[in-house]
Amino acid sequence: MDAATSPYEQWMRLALREAARALEAGEVPVGCVVVHGGRVVGRAHNQREALADPTAHAEMIALTQAAAALQGWRLSGTTLYATLEPCPMCAGALVNARVDRLVFGAADPKAGACGSLFDIPRDPRLNHRVEVVGGVLEEEARAFLVDFFRARREKRGGGGGAADPALEDG
Repeated sequence: MDAATSPYEQWMRLALREAARALEAGEVPVGCVVVHGGRVVGRAHNQREALADPTAHAEMIALTQAAAALQGWRLSGTTLYATLEPCPMCAGALVNARVDRLVFGAADPKAGACGSLFDIPRDPRLNHRVEVVGGVLEEEARAFLVDFFRARREKRGGGGGAADPALEDG
């Protein structure tokens, strides 16, 4: 998708800001915003290290905020923007929350559950399907991850290797 013509670019830029906050905090740089009726009702970045919580993914936190803002767990009418293709846990939460649309930046062939490894949001066996749009501002989203994992390898003394986040363990 051409980001210059994408109607989703402005919201993805907000998600990228959240990814930058994660990076500053030493977290895997994934950011997310949830939009309803043209306004942000949830925004977050990964906080697994800070909260010592394996479920503290950006998407999970942003969905919780959106549910509080909209005063209910059914998030019909919302679009979730994530800088990285959601994992199985987060993809399942999108379905359970009845999110209308997911827009993500970089695909994740190692753990992505929205078209790469699995396709949970569009699985016809589930009670709700989520529209999925991938590749929005993909290069910028991927750059955060590549830089983060490159720095992590260098810190560990393993400077070489692939710079693709799909080959890393987040």
